[in-house]
Amino acid sequence: MATLFEPITVGKLKLKNRAVRSATWDGAADSQGVVTDGAVELFRSLGKGGIGLIISGHAFISPLGQGSPNQYGIYSDEMIPGLRRLTDAVHKEGSKIAVQITHCGINSGHLRRQGITCQAVSQLAEIETPHKEMTNAEIEAVIADFVSAARRAVQAGFDAVQLHGAHGFLMSEFLSPFFNRRTDRWGGNPENRRRFHMDVIRQVRKEIGRDFPLFIKLGAWEDMEGGLPLDEGITAAQAMVKEGLDAIELSVGARGASLTAERGAPERVYFRRQSATLKKAVSVPVILVGGIRRLATANDIISSGDADMISMSRPFIRQPDLLVRWQQGESMAKCISCSRCFPSGANILSCGEERRLREEKL
Repeated sequence: MATLFEPITVGKLKLKNRAVRSATWDGAADSQGVVTDGAVELFRSLGKGGIGLIISGHAFISPLGQGSPNQYGIYSDEMIPGLRRLTDAVHKEGSKIAVQITHCGINSGHLRRQGITCQAVSQLAEIETPHKEMTNAEIEAVIADFVSAARRAVQAGFDAVQLHGAHGFLMSEFLSPFFNRRTDRWGGNPENRRRFHMDVIRQVRKEIGRDFPLFIKLGAWEDMEGGLPLDEGITAAQAMVKEGLDAIELSVGARGASLTAERGAPERVYFRRQSATLKKAVSVPVILVGGIRRLATANDIISSGDADMISMSRPFIRQPDLLVRWQQGESMAKCISCSRCFPSGANILSCGEERRLREEKL
């Protein structure tokens, strides 16, 4: 039975262990989305920690797809040199790195604050954010933007591309029956609602070739009335695998139950049941993210077959060297799930609990 520190091959990508740093917005780009020195040092520290695969914070594929300030951009060839600095830093430390590419759709706080109308799958009276239903030509243009972003990822030296298909961003809006109320070829039934995903995967594959690793972070269900049921999400996942996906990181779609544990609360693995269901249905590796804090839990998830890999974010913010510590005999991450690590403005992520302890000493 496999465990966390055993290698795995995902598509053509060989990884030294089964630990993934889940994509996390770190606010470390400049105002145009260009990589900064601080971003390079952040990723260098993650690479030193021995993580098998590091996934960047989501990089926006077009200006109308940006979701947050100081978010990485991959919308122009001018971004490539900066992104190459990230991949070089991680590779020099012996780890692999993927870029997560995204269009934030209706769920863009950044555009809303600037007074810019968001692109949306459907016009929804329930949503206060100023938005406009996309035309067929606009949808095709966004697909082309995903393809161009994937090309830039290859040119920048990334080891894989991950599509962001969760958390209320554009791809998950297409899949969601709540957000997608179209009656044309892009909506109206499950096959049409997943057409956007299929076209993106098909055209990205044509651009980058069959051997370059392509993943998705998939919002496979939604805990809301009128949302995406898990069985439909799994059917969509199976179709996407046939089209050329190499791995799926499981998450929720446009809306889900609150996932933030109480401060200091014990470990809580959010999606294990859903991951086990998905794992039985697809032929590619499944990555489980959310609430994992102990080495024993990570090993049990993998050895039981509920997932092939485990993904974490906040524990690596608190301890970029967590895997090294686990190999040396520690068993529990120090992260207490307080979620105070997320920055305001353009500050690089740092652990809120550590900041508090330093302030107390002062």
